[in-house]
Parts: sequence; C-alpha cells; structure tokens
Amino acid sequence: MFYHDKRLQYFTPPEQPDPVYAKKIQELIGGTFGEMTVMMQYLFQGWNCRGPAKYRDMLLDIGTEEIGHVEMLATMIAHLLEKAPLKMQENGAKDPIVGAVMGGSKPQDIIYDTLNQVSSMNPQHAIVAGMGAMAADSVGFPWNGRFIVASGNLLADFRSNLHAESQGRLQAVRMFEMSNDKGVRDTLSFMIARDTMHQNQWIAAIKELEADGLEMSPVPSSFPLELEKREHAYQFWNHSRGEESGEGQWAKGPSPDGKGEFEYLANPQPLGKEPTPPAGDPRLHTTNMMPQPTTASNTEKKS
Repeated sequence: MFYHDKRLQYFTPPEQPDPVYAKKIQELIGGTFGEMTVMMQYLFQGWNCRGPAKYRDMLLDIGTEEIGHVEMLATMIAHLLEKAPLKMQENGAKDPIVGAVMGGSKPQDIIYDTLNQVSSMNPQHAIVAGMGAMAADSVGFPWNGRFIVASGNLLADFRSNLHAESQGRLQAVRMFEMSNDKGVRDTLSFMIARDTMHQNQWIAAIKELEADGLEMSPVPSSFPLELEKREHAYQFWNHSRGEESGEGQWAKGPSPDGKGEFEYLANPQPLGKEPTPPAGDPRLHTTNMMPQPTTASNTEKKS
C-alpha cells in the first residue's frame, strides 16, 4: 500500500505567475522523459521484479519518489497559473497601450509581445484542468503508457532507466535556463540534483547486477551463444563514406563483454542475394510482374 505525506519533498513557489512557462513545465510532467514516465517505469519494473529483494525495494523506492516529483511540478504549475489568465487578458486589452503612451514605447511592439504571450498559453489549463496541471506534454499530447519500459530483464531495464534519467536531467536543465524566476530555479535545482543521483544510481545498479552474476552483456545473457552467428558478433560495419569511425574503441581491441575481439570492416559486402518478391495473392489485385494464376472462381465463370 502507499501512504501520502502532505508535505512536498521540496518546493519553492515561483515569484510571479507565468502561464507560458506553465505550458513548458508540462513537458517535465507528461513528456516522453517526464516524471510520469519514470514514475510508472520504475513502479512496474519493481512490481514485476523477480530478482533479489534489494533490486525490487530500490525500484519501488525511486518509483515512489517520482510520484512526489509529479506532485511538485503540478503544484508549480498551479502557482504559475494563479490569476494569470485574467491578468494577461487585462494586460492584452489595456495595459500595453497605456504603457506605450506613458513610457514612450511603440504601441505595436508592446501589443504584439503581449498578444504573443496570451496566444502561447495552453487554453486547456483553463478549459480542461481548471487552472491545474494535466497528464500531458508541453504541446498537449496526453501521456502515453507506451513511453515506459518494463521488460522483466533488469539489465535491459536499468540501461533504459539510465537513458531516461539522462534525458530528463537534460530537459530540466534546459527549463532552468528558460526562467529567471528564483522560485522556479530553486525547485528545478533540487530536481536536477536528484537526477544526478539517479543517473549514478543506475550506473551503480548495473555494475552490481553484473557483479552478482545475474545478468551480463549482451542482453539477455541467458541466450546460448552458439545459436548466434558468432563470426559477425563483433564486427563493426562501415556503412558510410570515410573511415573515421574506425578510430573508436568499438572498432578494435577486446569487446567490453570479454567474449570477443572487435573487427573493423571498412568496405562490408552484402551477404545475401537480390530479393525476388513472391507473386502474392491475386485476389489482392496488386501490381505484379509475375503472371497471375487464374482463380478457381474465374475459371468457373468463364466455363
């Protein structure tokens, strides 16, 4: 079961309303690499975990923490939307002209800037969510359960988790750069720090999983190696002009799994023949170079 503590894990309210920035924050909630994705990803991985208890407990710990991160961002959006629509409507209709006359600025420039801000708002924040956050990304696309990875193979999943945290931290840092609000930056600074921890956590978890001998590269390690064509398992095929790719560690020397030696093929050749597509079913009436056999029904009609 789950318990909810009414206190947020961390939060500093924004200094000013900003409905345009609230729209951007939605990406950190319901985007492909948003908090909803990692929340559901870690929880389902934990619920499905058949490995040692330490891995299951760790997954449920971090998955539950991510619920709190969604709560923090939803609270942030509520503050950013507070009184914003009415204020921006008033500004769009009156204040720009008054400000232009009193301040000497060009009216058309101020009107354009304000109307641009109003048009950049997410109308669903008011119409659908009643001035609250939504389970959607920054362009209004609903969060999708297909974003998550929970395969049952812990090494494959942990690598996916590292990827998700890397992308999530990247987006949070970009959002940090898009705001000068001290409250927004302070809250994001905490979340960025947690993303740092989570990236290191998954790196450590991958190493420990391999040290425990439960899963090794390549995934899945339980598949018999003799069933794969081993002569091609460590070849790097150069599929573009230039051979700069041959300078990397993936092109020469021992492979990281310790089971092979990398080989660089500068000019790889096709191993298969030019395909000859089958004729296909004549009842589908496709354009076909092969002669179409006469169907039984057509023969009966002609006779």
